[in-house]
Amino acid sequence: MRAACQHASSARQTIELADIFRTHGGAYARTHRLDLVQWKAMRAVVQCRTAALGGHREACSQCGYSRYRYHSCRNRNCPKCGSLAKARWLESRQQELLPTPYYHNVFTLPHELNGLVLYSEGNRRALLGLLFRACAETLLVFGQNNLGGKLGFTLVLHTWTQQLQAHFHVHALVAGGALAEDGSKWIDAGDKFLFPVRALSRVFRGKYVDGVENLLREGQLDLPPQLVPARAQHQLLRQLRRKAWVVYSKRPFAGPRKLLDYLGRYTHRVAISNHRLLSLKDGQVEFAYRDRRDGDRKKTKKFPAEEFIHRFLKHVLPSGFMRIRHYGFLGNRAKKKALAQCRQLLGATAPEPVEPKTIAEWILLWTGEDVSRCPQCGHTKLGIEEIPRPRFQTLHSAQIDDFW
Repeated sequence: MRAACQHASSARQTIELADIFRTHGGAYARTHRLDLVQWKAMRAVVQCRTAALGGHREACSQCGYSRYRYHSCRNRNCPKCGSLAKARWLESRQQELLPTPYYHNVFTLPHELNGLVLYSEGNRRALLGLLFRACAETLLVFGQNNLGGKLGFTLVLHTWTQQLQAHFHVHALVAGGALAEDGSKWIDAGDKFLFPVRALSRVFRGKYVDGVENLLREGQLDLPPQLVPARAQHQLLRQLRRKAWVVYSKRPFAGPRKLLDYLGRYTHRVAISNHRLLSLKDGQVEFAYRDRRDGDRKKTKKFPAEEFIHRFLKHVLPSGFMRIRHYGFLGNRAKKKALAQCRQLLGATAPEPVEPKTIAEWILLWTGEDVSRCPQCGHTKLGIEEIPRPRFQTLHSAQIDDFW
């Protein structure tokens, strides 16, 4: 029975994102303009855990068993990387949780802005950065006006739908209370709801549209041809101001730890994971997705490889752009002191420090496999021989043909 299950599982996992890029990436890159960060992402995914990145050979002195382990690319757009960073992130965030209700807010950009955001890497940096600022300023204003203190919250950017369409929104994990400005008291927000959703939506919309107007006025956005005339820009701003923007707010019934697990799916992951890829045949990529509008039913979809790659690359963020940000009393500069004040006011003790786990310990926790032992005889001292990374020239978009 176990063998049959393992066989079925391996049969389902037929391809990886690297296979799609390796087979069709060169043709796509020759016919489409790629930002350097998109080109680097494609290259990293193709090279991940191959001899191109070097690695090491492990050998058992007892039985002679040997195996090769190649290095990961550690690119945040690679579906095979990120598990370790995610696990460490979740462990750190769980250490920061306070004994108070938490709330889950989601701030979504209207789809009318998708084309402008995706038009260039500079636009993505400016407009997604503005999304963070508008969300943070909105929550901080409501915390000050409604509670009389400073909120603490974490924002996580999510950019895709199950079918890899653009859907720009920010998830917020918000502590249900505020720290007084002088640090003298904790102001509880109650346990029904945090702030009125309609009011949040109006303030968020106002702050974001004002920010877009400033960026347009200062010439900081790359404009598609249809938005070059000033009249078209005014029309877009007017349309955005008249539209009701979507803001979601709810207390997570399963508690903050469960919500952190949910957010962790996006913190160090990419638009599609390898296990959702079903086949690559005749230039068509088939993948699984869940239809949210049809009761979350699992379905499949096929795209030409060119369209699939195009959709995936929409979600490659600008170099150095932070997808996770902390604000209020969780801001990096004030976090240590502010959390200590909050715990004291809430009558809570600081959690015991967690000893950082090694990569081998994480793998043992996840899979039950002890990679420090020989899988053949169980010997614990494996000899390690480094395999150097081959020397590659620095590649640029113009040298794509030499790479593929």
